[in-house]
Amino acid sequence: MKIALLQMVGSNQLDMNLKKGDAFCRKAKELGAAIAVFPEMWSVGYLDFHKNFVGDYNSMYNYAITSDSEFVRYFIALAQELSMAIAITLLERKGRNLYNTVLLIERTGKIAMRYAKVHVCSFDTHEKELTPGSGFKTATIETDEGPVRIGAMICFDREFPESARVLMLQGAEIVIVPNACCMIDSEFGDLRVQQVRARAFENMFGVAVANYAAPQDDGHSCAFTVDGSTICMADDHEHVVIADFNLKAIQKWQSCEVWGNNFRHPACYTEIVKKNKNI
Repeated sequence: MKIALLQMVGSNQLDMNLKKGDAFCRKAKELGAAIAVFPEMWSVGYLDFHKNFVGDYNSMYNYAITSDSEFVRYFIALAQELSMAIAITLLERKGRNLYNTVLLIERTGKIAMRYAKVHVCSFDTHEKELTPGSGFKTATIETDEGPVRIGAMICFDREFPESARVLMLQGAEIVIVPNACCMIDSEFGDLRVQQVRARAFENMFGVAVANYAAPQDDGHSCAFTVDGSTICMADDHEHVVIADFNLKAIQKWQSCEVWGNNFRHPACYTEIVKKNKNI
């Protein structure tokens, strides 16, 4: 099953992002993708979001859109036209709250999952204005290769093992990760890439990361399967990156190997959910 990672440079112009997203989705369909995944908060081009806002809630609110906006409805119609699932990302407003959201649209046009980023970067001038999501989500969608259980993390979420563990417990077979940061850089090396590899291996599911291209970020959209093997690793240029998962192999691995949920002892893990750090 092919997942298209739409590695692009964004802008803070909604119409421009819509047109570019349309073109990349059409290319993904030409390449045989069952699902197209956008980088994080595509509606505002995430890093241009950093350049154009100064931590002012009202200006951010004015750039945010609702989940039933014309922008979202366009990609719902596109998913139906292409008969391809689309994971579109947006700066979402809901009431007076702002969310960093991914909507997984089935090929029928139905929204199968709305996930709002749980681990918003509260240390950041801009993301601290966002409301964290209330929990992790998975959904089963139909593809030509059969049904697949999809989970989602967004960028900073992937740095917490608990994010992936909850998705594993919900039965995820593949986890999509809209992203907006350097995957390989001078400070951390390839640490973020190795984090993603570890999440795949320790939870026995596939992981697919869609990142912004250079010069906005460094690209390196990537995907790993259940044993930590690399399925794809992109360069830094704009293009559609195809991650071709063997869904039956993932399902077989999950049914017979020893990681994941098979031999856990949850009663011994209660410290994990305590807020206060023990010294």
